[in-house]
Amino acid sequence: MTYDSRKIAGLLLVVGGVLCVLGMIVAEALYPGYSASENYISDLGVGPSALIFNSSVFLLGVLAVCAAYFMQKALNFKLFSILTATTGIGAMGVGLFTEDAGVIHAVFSLITFLFAGISAIVSYRLEKRPLSYLSVVLGGVSLVALVLFASGFYLGLGKGGMERMIAYPALLWTIGFGGHIIGDSKDTSAT
Repeated sequence: MTYDSRKIAGLLLVVGGVLCVLGMIVAEALYPGYSASENYISDLGVGPSALIFNSSVFLLGVLAVCAAYFMQKALNFKLFSILTATTGIGAMGVGLFTEDAGVIHAVFSLITFLFAGISAIVSYRLEKRPLSYLSVVLGGVSLVALVLFASGFYLGLGKGGMERMIAYPALLWTIGFGGHIIGDSKDTSAT
């Protein structure tokens, strides 16, 4: 049985997104005293569950970069492929350069969050309604939360809670979009 590039890309995104979400959940559970509201997500990368968190984020990045390659082959939408690959490179950097690395970690985190939100919005061109609308909403929520987070406005969620409002919509989009392109049998070329 052979699989086309679109299905491979979708599978890579689903697996990467699920691994990252589960890695975060397990890392939080194994970190004594960790607060989803008061701790940054990246605190998981330097705590007792660092190996789990860092490897799951790094693998998400690797799988996203690989998915970008297969998406370009299948969908021929260079902008989207570049956005996805950049998001993946950012995630790999987050997994490699933990928060105790300082500015470089912050740069890779920003790259990941920013380009994931933009990728979700741009993906509307590859989807049918209503999924296309949902992708724009999830990307928009992620980007608005990024601006609020950077401005220090946490809306009562705490810094960790607001950071999750950046990450979770992007991860949910990754899983949903990956599932969409696995099941989409029509030509969805953007050009």
